[in-house]
Amino acid sequence: MRHRQVPAVAVLVGLGALNLAGCGNRPNDLETYYDDPSPSPETSAPVQPPAPAPVSVPPSPSRAAVDPRPALLSDEDVAEEGVTPGAGQASGCLSGLAAGERRSASWRYPSGSVLTHEVTAYADRRGADVVSAADCAGEVVALPTAPGVAEQRVWCADATCSVLLANGNVVSALSVAASTPERAQDAAKRLLPKLAAKLAAVQP
Repeated sequence: MRHRQVPAVAVLVGLGALNLAGCGNRPNDLETYYDDPSPSPETSAPVQPPAPAPVSVPPSPSRAAVDPRPALLSDEDVAEEGVTPGAGQASGCLSGLAAGERRSASWRYPSGSVLTHEVTAYADRRGADVVSAADCAGEVVALPTAPGVAEQRVWCADATCSVLLANGNVVSALSVAASTPERAQDAAKRLLPKLAAKLAAVQP
């Protein structure tokens, strides 16, 4: 009895079929077949630095007002005007200035006209701010600005002229009540340089 031999080609085909059957459940991708997926890194929120503590600034101390008396006109300063000491009261623009450390003097002309001078020192404001905020009656008169003065304003109403000067925290205010507007303005022009020189002598 003769045995039948199986051809070699049939054996090889059978082995190939078994190999294909063993890979049927996985994708046939040679590039990624043995690569495992890498886990995605966990993301974390950035750490915010702590906010700096607020810095407290101490309030600035109030500045003491200087002595305004050196800026006040004396009897010698107005001697050429031919006046004598009087007891005139400040009025109008002079009486409306902000309150401060104030000194005043007054004189009288032979004609009865009155010359009044006041100086005021402030501890909480500049003299230039006081002069800029002043609103005197009458028309503004443009006189040459005296040297060493931070702010200067002049008004004349009827026969009365008011002059305001500022340096540092001191205000110098002059009022001339004359018989005519021309005389009042002339007296203000003559006394303006003396007012400025006395005011400049005050140390702010």
